[in-house]
Amino acid sequence: MAEFVMKKMVRSEGMEEEFEIASAATSREEIGNPVYPMARQELAKHGIGCPGHAARQVEAADYDYYDMIIGMDENNIKQLLLIFGDDHDGKVSRLLDHTAKPRDIADPWYTRDFRAAWNDISAGCEGLFAELKS
Repeated sequence: MAEFVMKKMVRSEGMEEEFEIASAATSREEIGNPVYPMARQELAKHGIGCPGHAARQVEAADYDYYDMIIGMDENNIKQLLLIFGDDHDGKVSRLLDHTAKPRDIADPWYTRDFRAAWNDISAGCEGLFAELKS
């Protein structure tokens, strides 16, 4: 969800050429699958589509390629550090670390609360985008 929320924010500011935004899983369960139907529905409620997306897994090479690597919760961060080896350039953070209320985003796969995930992801993307613009 965060990939598509962030892409919409960037597009609405006419800054698509300045950003490359992508998402990847820290686990293998959903590799190749489209965005989960309930997540797609929540995005659609807010006028955001996600056609053609297929899940991929984070790779060690992603650390060198991307300027920032954002996880949703502490478990994501631990998995990312296992994949990358460490975070020697300080690129890894949780999305809500870019807000006034840093914390984990509860995984809607388990909570089934895609609305709460939407609210947290939107707030995190707004905070992150404000940082990046300044």
